Amino acid sequence: MATKKAKPKTIEEYIEAAPKETQKKLREMHETILAAAPGATEGLKWRMPAYSYQRILVTFAVFKYHIGFYPTPSAVKAFEKSLGKFNTAAGSIQFPLEKPLPLSLITRITKFRVRESLAEDKKWRT
Repeated sequence: MATKKAKPKTIEEYIEAAPKETQKKLREMHETILAAAPGATEGLKWRMPAYSYQRILVTFAVFKYHIGFYPTPSAVKAFEKSLGKFNTAAGSIQFPLEKPLPLSLITRITKFRVRESLAEDKKWRT
């Protein structure tokens, strides 16, 4: 009888459970996001690595041919001109697995989300 794999409970477990050939890129993604959002809370949301400051900043997930990066629709719109060579949707960006990750772009987008999140927090404080 086949044993069922345990669902990852941490980002590190998520990366270790991914196909071997994608793990290096996933670690790069993880480290880049952490450097751009120091102190962010790490966890899994919707079975994807997620980083937050009271609200989710960004998430990502590995697929057969790409890494999906989910920085919210506002970030995709703000970086629209820089994203021309990637497939995008309202709140997502696809980074093809056969190409290097655009780490500086990921950094800029994550820092944008940090600033946006902090501004949102101030707006709702009394």
